Amino acid sequence: MTASDPRPAVDPALVDFAVQIAREAGALTLRHFHQTDLAVETKGDGTPVTVADREAERLLRDRIAEAFPDDSVVGEEVPDVAGTSDRTWILDPIDGTQSFIHGVPLYANLVALEDDYGPAVGVINVPGLDECVWAGRGRGCFVDGEPTRVGDRTDLQGACVVTSGVDYWPSAAALDAFVGNGAVIRTWGDAYGYVLVATGRADAMVDPIVSRWDVAPMLTILPEAGGLFCDLSGTFTAEGGDALATNPALAPLVLALIGRT
Repeated sequence: MTASDPRPAVDPALVDFAVQIAREAGALTLRHFHQTDLAVETKGDGTPVTVADREAERLLRDRIAEAFPDDSVVGEEVPDVAGTSDRTWILDPIDGTQSFIHGVPLYANLVALEDDYGPAVGVINVPGLDECVWAGRGRGCFVDGEPTRVGDRTDLQGACVVTSGVDYWPSAAALDAFVGNGAVIRTWGDAYGYVLVATGRADAMVDPIVSRWDVAPMLTILPEAGGLFCDLSGTFTAEGGDALATNPALAPLVLALIGRT
């Protein structure tokens, strides 16, 4: 850890475990990927869910229950489990279900861990691209085992800004402001957008609508990659309902254009 962050580094065995189960979930989802007869249901909030979502979350929960039966678990598809330890696992078995059901390989399996000291582990596994980004508190950020960091761009001219969709941005004026300042907007979104920022291939990810499980891994991944993660008001949280990932130099510029700070 840095001198300014007294929190202890996370046990590397917990990082390894999170990566392992995320990859297992990814292998399971690939068995359903591209199936022409994949059944898609609509949940009460209007979002889609498939048998792959449910099977992958069950696998993740089973692995956690076997290894850490006292831990709490929060997930998208199954009711929460309250444990007795100081650890909580946050799961999104398929982040980017729309991509999954349309045969686009940019969906991800997300695993995060929080403890008494806050965010501890984050994993973004992208099985369709055979790419995995993970981080542990005080252990750094890695892509497929190699250290990775955010980019060092300091202005929006030429910056690559990614998002899950432009139809639900805070305002059309905000979108126009990015373009007017020279940014390139691309919709390589959901968790894959955060992968691009954490690996320096994109400069900012703007996510106007999120739930806790959509972005819990980013609380560890972005800081460990030298970046910044916050909601669109600038608060370090996965529960603000929206999110931004970028580097520290670009963050104030992006937040000012969005107009929430």
